[in-house]
Amino acid sequence: MKSYWGIVNNVIDKADVLLLLLDARQPYDTINKELIDKVKQGRKPLIYVITKSDLIDHSKLKNSIRLEPVVFVSGRTNLGIETLIQEIFTQAKKVGIQGIVKVGVLGYPNVGKSSLINAMKGKVVARTSGLSGYTKFTQKIRMRSRLLIIDTPGVLPDSKKDFMKSAMIGSLDFTHVKEPEVVVMGLMGKYPGKIEECYGVEQKEDFEETLDDIAVKKGIFRRGKVPDRIRMARLILADWHKGNIKI
Repeated sequence: MKSYWGIVNNVIDKADVLLLLLDARQPYDTINKELIDKVKQGRKPLIYVITKSDLIDHSKLKNSIRLEPVVFVSGRTNLGIETLIQEIFTQAKKVGIQGIVKVGVLGYPNVGKSSLINAMKGKVVARTSGLSGYTKFTQKIRMRSRLLIIDTPGVLPDSKKDFMKSAMIGSLDFTHVKEPEVVVMGLMGKYPGKIEECYGVEQKEDFEETLDDIAVKKGIFRRGKVPDRIRMARLILADWHKGNIKI
């Protein structure tokens, strides 16, 4: 695979309009200022696309975002898909694009690029997975008579490969996280009560006890009927990355 900036520069060069996809649950953790600066240097329109917007209170989300232009979408419920398509054509018109609009899709791994593309197309053309790095190659997908999507693998620059952040946002998939219980306890601290609510257990100050409670409820044990925190934490991360946990 090309280097991070090799992929970004290639997409910026070929696209008329760029989409930067951000996870609604962690929009400012999935933003990349260097990438934004690159797009501005290329003088290409940039639309901020807040994906997985069905996983968070929509009114609170809108009030917390200070980005323009921004569109809130969900690939699972089709929320905002038509609005996004219209915004693409609006931005293209501003820079004099009259014919086919080439749209570059950028974002961290597992932020929801394939789900968005499938929703825009109206059928499955990009395979999806809860594992990061599932899209391996850049591909072009015709959407409508005037819309061509340039899909790219989700990649991170080396400077952004922070263990905790990568595991939380899903750029490091749950099968490769060495200390999943640490990450899950970090999510519990960041989003109080949300993990507990999802699994139907009591909220406690001791996150390790909470993990044990969830493991017991799910029947996840080690030998001797001891709750298996690590395996349970990995399963929780899988649900988090797949968008099964709302905040």
